Amino acid sequence: MSTPALSSPEEAAVGGGEPLLLHRPGTARVHDFFLGGKDNYAADRDLAHRILRVLPRATAAARGNRAFLARAVRTLAGRGIRQFVDLGCGLPTSDNVHQMAARHISGTRVLYVDHDPLVIAHARALLVDDGNIAALRADLREPAAILGSREMRRLIDPAEPVALILSCVLHFLPDPSGPVAALTASAAPGSALVISHATADFAPVAVTEAARLYRDACATPLIPRPAAELERLFAPFRLLDPGITPAAHWHPDLPPRPTGQALLYAGVAIRDNEPSWGAWPAHWTR
Repeated sequence: MSTPALSSPEEAAVGGGEPLLLHRPGTARVHDFFLGGKDNYAADRDLAHRILRVLPRATAAARGNRAFLARAVRTLAGRGIRQFVDLGCGLPTSDNVHQMAARHISGTRVLYVDHDPLVIAHARALLVDDGNIAALRADLREPAAILGSREMRRLIDPAEPVALILSCVLHFLPDPSGPVAALTASAAPGSALVISHATADFAPVAVTEAARLYRDACATPLIPRPAAELERLFAPFRLLDPGITPAAHWHPDLPPRPTGQALLYAGVAIRDNEPSWGAWPAHWTR
């Protein structure tokens, strides 16, 4: 993957739009570094190395999360879900949601959503190659703008099940319950919610210090949460077995590492009941 040419060592503009302050780490770019990507800069790598000094398993956790996501998508495709919305998608990697889904079911439609202009620029350049994939720049804290967007209305049929993916993003929100409730309120029966989230349950001192490093460097909070808080986010969806669990323990393809090393919780849930259709934007049309 290529990155935009820099106008200076500290600043770049994407598509002639707002400047990117590359002297400050970006959450998506730090995550890209942990995944072994190349779309990161000196400030991102510096923060990543400082985090690794207190959390040596941060790289393994990030890559394990992608493996969990692939297993979740495989499971949902096996249930017949063809629509996926990847909220807080991050920079494109070697294996993205539309590729994960296409291996297991035909006719998939995927909407990638992120607030970072660099992420969306890369997504539009590298992922949006046909009418079944779109990328939307939007803020997760403004769910009405996502639900009412032209991309959502064009690509996602509200009468069909959809998988809403919130992978390693909700721990950046001080209160994720409102956005999650708004995004899921109108989901059709059979829809799914996929969440992975940082936790300090297994390494409280190290994770708390890593969260402080993130907050100080990125001016973005990173809030680890216990399993009980995450379980509330899934209501009224029904959690699939094994419920909220360390990401590596969610239907692993290989025996997982001991739970004591876990940095992320994960869960997948299905909507069995009728949705509240009134929650769709009034102007919604397919």
